[in-house]
Amino acid sequence: MRHLPTENDDPNLLVGLEHSDDGGVYKLTDDIALIQSLDFFTPIVDDPYMFGQIAAANALSDIYAMGGSPKTALNIVAYPIKDLGPEILAKILQGSGDKVKEAGAHIIGGHSIDDREPKFGLSVTGTVHPDEFYKNIGARPGDVLVLTKPIGIGIQTTAIKKDRLPQEEIAYVSNIMATLNKYAAETVKNFNPHAVTDITGFGLLGHAYEMANGSDVSFVINNKDVPLLPETKELAEENIIPGGSKANHRWLEQAVEYSQNIQTYEQYILCDAVTSGGLLISMPEEEAMPFIDALKTNHSSQAHVIGEVTVKKDKTIYVK
Repeated sequence: MRHLPTENDDPNLLVGLEHSDDGGVYKLTDDIALIQSLDFFTPIVDDPYMFGQIAAANALSDIYAMGGSPKTALNIVAYPIKDLGPEILAKILQGSGDKVKEAGAHIIGGHSIDDREPKFGLSVTGTVHPDEFYKNIGARPGDVLVLTKPIGIGIQTTAIKKDRLPQEEIAYVSNIMATLNKYAAETVKNFNPHAVTDITGFGLLGHAYEMANGSDVSFVINNKDVPLLPETKELAEENIIPGGSKANHRWLEQAVEYSQNIQTYEQYILCDAVTSGGLLISMPEEEAMPFIDALKTNHSSQAHVIGEVTVKKDKTIYVK
């Protein structure tokens, strides 16, 4: 992305490539701006219907992370139709369609190619008021950090591929991934968040780094307060860790300072490459618990305060 031009001479382009935000925002009128995003990946669970749901929730998440409402979606399909037949693809599309319907949006088309390795995702368009969208920068000293879903998804999906996860745990992590960030996004609109992003491939610390670095602040994250999926620590201790999580850890090596009591496998968990993770929100301290309580009252939620924002220090993130 750094090789693409970031100059913007169009006043209606409100968010482009400048800060690696979750989507692009383009102003159409004084009251309406478009949010656009796209995401797709290879299957991470065996159930094709659930895979479609997860892929859709993941793609829709970028719109929610920016405070928008999804409106339309286009399917992106790479699939070996001659090898796998149409039935599996039909279930993937059905799962995606049901999840998009839950979001209140519409699938209006798409594109497919023949490919030996299946891949699926969506390009999503949403709307937001031009003055009311969220960015992944703007965190302020004194804010606290709220995470709305547990992490460890990459480790758990790697365990699925190795047949190391029991069916009840597969069902649990699948449901976490398929849960829309719609409900957290709608709830936080009643508060005053300063920065919002969703946790995906760069892991918790990777997306936290983007938020802190872009905001010119530092984050302090309390390891014991970060919610984890069941069995995540045990799997990580056995080195069942995806390559992307280890790559995230290497990328952040100079930006993060870990307390001496944080084991290497715990560091990998915090850097775990996530699919369809929760929202990371920087918000005023006095609003955090009312937000979490409101989210838990209206929806099943595992939201937690996981840290705080400080003035810029030597390192971008400190893990204690």
